Amino acid sequence: MLEALFGSINKERALLYLAARGEGYPRAIADFFETNLRNIQVQLDNLEAGGVVVSRLEGRTRLYTFNPRWPLLTELLALLERALEFYPDEARARLTGGRRRPRRRGKPA
Repeated sequence: MLEALFGSINKERALLYLAARGEGYPRAIADFFETNLRNIQVQLDNLEAGGVVVSRLEGRTRLYTFNPRWPLLTELLALLERALEFYPDEARARLTGGRRRPRRRGKPA
C-alpha cells in the first residue's frame, strides 16, 4: 500500500512491523512477512542511516525501534497506523498480537 511512498515493499513491511510491535529484529520481521532476511536487513540499515530507527544489541540480537528524536516521528506513526486500518482484520491481528517473549525453559506446552 505504501510501497510507492517508501520506495520498497520491504521498507514498508519493516516500518509497519515496528509501528505495530514497538521493536523488532530482522529475522522476526523477515519470518513474519515470509521474505528474504537480507532485504529486511538492508532496509533497516538504510532507515538507521537516515535516523528514522535506532538499534541496540541485546545479547547477540540487534533490536530496532523508532528513533524518538526523529522530527517527523509522530507524523510517520500516524501514517503507519492509518495504513494498518486498511489491512484485513486477520493480518492486523497477527501483526499486533502474538508472543513477544520466548517460553520459560521446561514449561509444558
